[in-house]
Amino acid sequence: MTHATPVHPLVSPWGRFGLYSFFIDAPEPAVVDTGIGSSPAEGMAPALEAIGRRIEDVRWILLTHGHIDHVGGAYALWELTGRRAQVVIHEADAPMLRSRRAHVEEYLAGRGRYLGDPEGEAKVTAAANAVISGEMEPTLLVKGGETLSLGGDVTVSVHSIPGHTPGSVAYVVDGQRSVFVGDSVQVHGAANGFPGYVDPVAYRASLEYLRDEVRPRHLYLGHPYRRADGTPYGVELDAAQAREAIEQSLAVEGRVASAACGCLEAGLKETDSPYSPFARSAEELGYTGDPTLEPSPFFTSMHGYRTQYHQNSYSTVLGDAPQTPGGASHS
Repeated sequence: MTHATPVHPLVSPWGRFGLYSFFIDAPEPAVVDTGIGSSPAEGMAPALEAIGRRIEDVRWILLTHGHIDHVGGAYALWELTGRRAQVVIHEADAPMLRSRRAHVEEYLAGRGRYLGDPEGEAKVTAAANAVISGEMEPTLLVKGGETLSLGGDVTVSVHSIPGHTPGSVAYVVDGQRSVFVGDSVQVHGAANGFPGYVDPVAYRASLEYLRDEVRPRHLYLGHPYRRADGTPYGVELDAAQAREAIEQSLAVEGRVASAACGCLEAGLKETDSPYSPFARSAEELGYTGDPTLEPSPFFTSMHGYRTQYHQNSYSTVLGDAPQTPGGASHS
């Protein structure tokens, strides 16, 4: 690549969150992640107009994973491009793009088991209906290992980095190591103050892969994730900040793993604690956030450890990751 390809953050507000998408200013322009249904028209279009670009000219919609605040605007953005943009997502997270109901099923199978909210299913159903602009079939499914051409000499490589979700991916602008990871570098979490991932083993392996193999020169995050003192990183990190964020994410996962292991080995106990049955873990970690606030990362992660604990011994969970991030052989 002769010249660096510019990247522009595009932000749309949503409740407690800022939803960040990124515009890759290539000959065939790309948008990474799409916020919710209102984001393309209300956030992206005016932001692109301000830099002299048109949303109609976007030719690639690159989705880092399937969560509602990243794919919710995909159909609306696709429509604004005259349905000409290629919509790309990992095959494991594609059901979240195809079906609003998939988001409800994810809730019921994971964090919903602990929240004890009799209206939880109805609330998630209403949220999916409200903020997902449309169900759609992706135009390109990836596994990791693919290279996408954005015109001219601009190429983007796809790297599988499961953990936050099964189909999380990193998109890397080749030659300049600009890396888009969505929510796969959690540090201490975002608005909820706790890191969220469904597969702890894969999450840790993916962080190590990003640190040791991808080595971002520029790292773009889906939210302003927080340091230990609560101060947020921005969403555009340089090489030193990227390494720090990845190292901190690994350190945090290690502490959470230790607390979860202790809780599971002692036996889960139902109590009146809002963190039940993982109150011991919350106490050990000093976590005092509200675990009921969506997306409830505390229960999402604890359920991940519980699942792996029952599938393997804890030592096996830590020492023998069954997934290899990055390559096409992983799904």
